[in-house]
Amino acid sequence: MGAAKPVTDKERERVRQLHAQGKGRNEIAKILGRSGRTISEIATGLGLSFARAGEVRQATEIRQADLAARRAAFAIKLQDIAEAEAAKINQPHEYWDWGGKEHDFDTYTANEPTPGDKRAYMSLVATAVDRSLKLSPPKEEGGADEVGSLLVGLFDKLRAKHGDH
Repeated sequence: MGAAKPVTDKERERVRQLHAQGKGRNEIAKILGRSGRTISEIATGLGLSFARAGEVRQATEIRQADLAARRAAFAIKLQDIAEAEAAKINQPHEYWDWGGKEHDFDTYTANEPTPGDKRAYMSLVATAVDRSLKLSPPKEEGGADEVGSLLVGLFDKLRAKHGDH
């Protein structure tokens, strides 16, 4: 093996700058094209330390808590979507069409959606609830299996009511 390339004052100063920017040892090593050990030796000589495990752990915990809160908030939005779409299953539904020789735009309101549109609503509701449960599984309600079986029962009742098997 050949001798290690000597460390320059310019590299020492660059290590100091990058450390001040909050860069870690391995990131500095990659930037400077040096080994992690060399960077550690330079840092020690400059009186710098990369011992920030506590800070990193705390930052990681904060980031994980923030992500959990965002997932929970998004799960609520998905649940809201599911409820809004489920309410449309038996409501009047407006249909539109372009057609005819003159390419006229026409609309009409049906008393309720067609069976195909009801299936589409039910699929949308099921997907939104499923994703909501995956983002924020219920803890006090007996778990996702119990909620899933409740949803299956609900959809079975809807299908039976509308003759859509």
